[in-house]
Amino acid sequence: MSANDFFKQKNTLEEVHWRVAAASVRGRGHEKVGQLCQDAHYWQKLPTGILVAAVADGAGSANLGKVGAIVAAQTAVETICDRLTTAPLPANDNEWRVVLNNALAAARTSVEAEAAACQLSVRELATTLIIVVATPYLVVAAQIGDGVAVACDRQGNLIALTAPQFGEYINETTFLVSPQALDAAQITLWQGKTAKIALLSDGLQMLALELNQGKPYVPFFSPLFHFVAQIKDETEAKEQLVAFLRSPKITERTDDDLTLVLATLS
Repeated sequence: MSANDFFKQKNTLEEVHWRVAAASVRGRGHEKVGQLCQDAHYWQKLPTGILVAAVADGAGSANLGKVGAIVAAQTAVETICDRLTTAPLPANDNEWRVVLNNALAAARTSVEAEAAACQLSVRELATTLIIVVATPYLVVAAQIGDGVAVACDRQGNLIALTAPQFGEYINETTFLVSPQALDAAQITLWQGKTAKIALLSDGLQMLALELNQGKPYVPFFSPLFHFVAQIKDETEAKEQLVAFLRSPKITERTDDDLTLVLATLS
């Protein structure tokens, strides 16, 4: 059975609701030099029980990395939402891959157009990009660069949907505007009973992953998923998430910008 057949069988018209808490905050390193937060996130909930979310991390060395991150995240999400609301759902795994590849390509094109409008090299808007499309029984993800996307099933098992992409050196990564970025993109399809989703930028990955094995670190995710399961007001939840990301328990262990998108099915 393909992932899409499973999705159709289990969730064609099922009414579900996603609760989302998401935040991007400036890291201590950027605060010290007066630089803006270079991270961005964007998400939309569709009435068919689908959540589309993206996280982008503009390169610290890029003058308009923040702009690149905003453009990439919004374009990717909007491209997917347009596709899923104006045409039948993808009929098989390959069609889901096409949807994600098209979103990555559209995001790259938009970043290139923004750079041209600013009369800058596209490298000045360099950014990573993570995309997740989540349903109750199917999750698809795409990633260029570092950061990670994680799913949690209804038994509490954590699944790494993506893994950080490093360059030749540990502090290097691939960016959306890199020459071979689209060819090197990670695309993952996971089928199972979805309960929760997390996307995070690389500022949190040292805390969130067992880097030797690339597995999600349970003590990091468990309290966060418990938190998102209790959400009653998304605005209040975002404020609490910002406070968490700015707390000493986080900032004493990383000085990078931080983005975290959490979602749970209710």
